Amino acid sequence: MRAESILVIDDEEVMRDVLGTVLTQAGYAVTLAEDGAKGLALARKQAFDAAIVDIMLPEMDGLAVLDELKKLDADAVVLMITAFASVETALTAMKKGAFDYVTKPFKHDEVLHILRNALNQRRLQTENRELRTALRDQARFTEIVGKSPKMLGVFNLITQAAPSRSTILVVGESGTGKELVAKAIHASSPRADKAFIVVNSGSLPHDLLESNLFGHVKGAFTGAVYAKKGLFELADKGTLFFDEIGNVPIETQSKLLRVLQEREFMRLGGVETVKVDVRLVAATNIDLRRAVEEGRFREDLYYRLNVITVQLPALRQRKEDIPALVNHFVDRYARENDKPVSGLTPEALQALMDYDWPGNVRELENVIERGVVLATGNTIGRDLIPDHVRSAPSFHVPHISVPPEGISLRDVISNFERRLIESTLESTGGVQKEAARLLGLKPTTLNEMIKRHGIFLPRDRERRAIKEVQEPAAAKAGSA
Repeated sequence: MRAESILVIDDEEVMRDVLGTVLTQAGYAVTLAEDGAKGLALARKQAFDAAIVDIMLPEMDGLAVLDELKKLDADAVVLMITAFASVETALTAMKKGAFDYVTKPFKHDEVLHILRNALNQRRLQTENRELRTALRDQARFTEIVGKSPKMLGVFNLITQAAPSRSTILVVGESGTGKELVAKAIHASSPRADKAFIVVNSGSLPHDLLESNLFGHVKGAFTGAVYAKKGLFELADKGTLFFDEIGNVPIETQSKLLRVLQEREFMRLGGVETVKVDVRLVAATNIDLRRAVEEGRFREDLYYRLNVITVQLPALRQRKEDIPALVNHFVDRYARENDKPVSGLTPEALQALMDYDWPGNVRELENVIERGVVLATGNTIGRDLIPDHVRSAPSFHVPHISVPPEGISLRDVISNFERRLIESTLESTGGVQKEAARLLGLKPTTLNEMIKRHGIFLPRDRERRAIKEVQEPAAAKAGSA
């Protein structure tokens, strides 16, 4: 077991010799320095378990040395030595972070007792911090299942980026687990013991969204009968997860940019600036660059958000993770429903492997939950897999020949997206909620895509066809 190291800084040679002898005999490894500058130079080269510093030092006094030691190690254990007449200065040192002080002349046992207490406290703090870190590292990825190369890349990026203060943009299709990634980033960061707050901006008008984000003062608008803190203020020192950032109204985007750049804002109706320290993680399932080109998203905000990007793969791109995901969800929902279900039959698992999961992991989770609830035995059979999963042909990208003049990839993808939505709406009789479920989308997201593509729902086409028949007939009857 290594001896704990103690740095002694004192300008009196006799005092250095006394402390060096007492501490060495007590089993400590002692290093001596005659002034603050030399002591700090030693501390920059080597980490010490504790330091004993005389307050009255030439050139650089003990308080200045204490400040520098704390800059090197915020948890540094520092004991101050003071003459009886300067006890007030010693109390000031404790406010600055010194563990304790001893007055001259002191008893050897007194110094050793205080030093042992200080080192014991540091050991406990270190052990607790290491334990919290170990537990956090163990738990942070428990909800994100996967060992495919793409997911291992995601885990590695989370581990690298989480300790920073940088804004992170999580990109992926609906249902890929963007919020789980945001939680893992928070849990792996120094902010893990602070608030994690979710903002869903998908359907809120800009005035209500701004009130939620920035808060308001009393009387800011009709109905504001009391002041309210916003989500940015509540998330101070923590993490704010902005889901569907692409749906933030353009009117709000400039205010959001200011908070990210200046780390300050004003409540609605207020005049005082509120400063916050918030780490922002944003998520989107749309192409923000295209939204910038179309004037729906601010370019400066896009670049401010796009510092570090985590790209989540679709489930069809990592099918090797399906068995592990299935086991994870079976275990969860078997416990929740107190069912003895332990897995799937080979035929049921094969049906899941053959399906291409437009709704990604969220859709797979729903299928497994349904199977667990309906299962009457220990396993989920193929008959408990929904019809649209077990009968759906696997998706294959159609062969497209690229002409010599080139082709627009964006147009090809847009056309395919439109045809897939139209086909799904046909199969559900125009019921958007069911179509959204099959596609693994939120109903509001599907509705926005329908509007963007100008898709007519089946009942809309019927009304249009009737109108086209009725209008000529009415015109003919009128001319007659």
